Parts: sequence; structure tokens; C-alpha cells
Amino acid sequence: MSLALEQARLAFSEGEVPVGALVALDGQVIAVGRNAKERLRDPTAHAEVLALREAASRLGRWRLAGCSLVVTLEPCAMCAGAIVNARIGRVVYGAADPKAGACESLYAIPADTRLNHRPPVVGGVLAKACGRQLSRFFAARRAARKARN
Repeated sequence: MSLALEQARLAFSEGEVPVGALVALDGQVIAVGRNAKERLRDPTAHAEVLALREAASRLGRWRLAGCSLVVTLEPCAMCAGAIVNARIGRVVYGAADPKAGACESLYAIPADTRLNHRPPVVGGVLAKACGRQLSRFFAARRAARKARN
């Protein structure tokens, strides 16, 4: 999670919502990602999606069975769908997202018995540190908006 937090810090410094992710296989990090929606002007450029893409490219396969995805914020519905479709072996996240979380908070897509793949989900890992980073980002954004008005 520490490496995912570092990716989130980089996203923050780039003006992106500070979410970082990594994909690990056999205890080795094979891919990292951080939010890049603004930089890439791409609504799908979430940290998780970018990490999954890099992992698939490095492994030369789209099925990421045996891999773990570690992310600082509970994945949204788009990312949870990508996780299931990539056949990720396990999901670990930091802060819960009661407004858009799709792994446990608002939805439980990875646990949906109607789907053909159901990776285990572990939430709350370094949740306070992950949540603090997000809170600082949005507080700074609100202060900047207030200063402009």
C-alpha cells in the first residue's frame, strides 16, 4: 500500500485526484498506476485501469489470475468491472468510498454471484493515510475555488 500511496502523492502533485494503484504477482510489483484523467483527458484513466493495462502488457496476457491489485481508494463500478474482467486474484484497498465504491460500500461487484469471477476483497488497509490524502486534496480544491470567487 505504501507504493500505491506514493503513486497517489504523484497524482496529487499533478492536480489529479490522489488515487494510486499497483499490481503484484508472486510478491513482486509488476505495474503501477495513478489517476491521470486530467492529464490524459481520458475518463477511463483511473489508477486501477492504468495499472491493469500495464500489468497485462508486461505479462503479455489479459487474464491477470494470480495477481493482486492494491489501490488507495475503493474501486468504482468501472474499475470493479475491469477487475472482474481481468480475472484479478485479489483486491486490496485503503479508504472506503461511500459515494462511489463498488467493491463493498455502494455495490459489491466483485462478490456478485451472477458473475463468473469473484476475487476476494480486503478493505481498510492504511485507510486513514489514504483518506487523509484525499481529504487534503479536496480541501485544497475547495479553498482554491473559494479564493477565485
